[in-house]
Amino acid sequence: MSRIGKNPVRIPDKVEVKIEASYKGATVIVKGPLGTLTRTFRPEILISQEGGDLIVTRKDESRMARSLHGLSRTLLNNMVLGVSTGFSRRLEIIGVGYRAQVQGNKLVLALGYSHPVEVDAPEGIQFVVEGNTKLEVKGSDKEVVGQIAALIRAKRPPEPYKGKGVKYADEKIRRKAGKAGKK
Repeated sequence: MSRIGKNPVRIPDKVEVKIEASYKGATVIVKGPLGTLTRTFRPEILISQEGGDLIVTRKDESRMARSLHGLSRTLLNNMVLGVSTGFSRRLEIIGVGYRAQVQGNKLVLALGYSHPVEVDAPEGIQFVVEGNTKLEVKGSDKEVVGQIAALIRAKRPPEPYKGKGVKYADEKIRRKAGKAGKK
């Protein structure tokens, strides 16, 4: 039995869960104060609600069902956490003249190119800029928050010599020594 999959998912107050079963698998709709998330799980996984908990079980002991058991429970838990507390990813911009600002639902970055770099926020995603160099991506869907943060980082990844670029707040940049002088 999966160590992660056997744990129940607690449903906090203010969160409403609806499970719709079909031949394609269970479709789970989670509504909370931060929005609504929907996901269809594979037919090898069974999801049931017992009181204030969601229970994830396998249909059979096939290899596919065993491999999906813990993953499905984690995805379901992320949905419940997302609509109740939300997820965020912090980024830092390092470099002279590098800065970020929010214009409506768009993030405008000055990253040393000849033009400003614009990133549109998908539905459910919010950008928060502190100072000009600290950026936070917030949202209820953990997958989308991580994807947007990775997209922003990819616009100018940190380089190993001076460390200039966009990096995650908890990321350590491995620095290299520059050219050695003549002797």
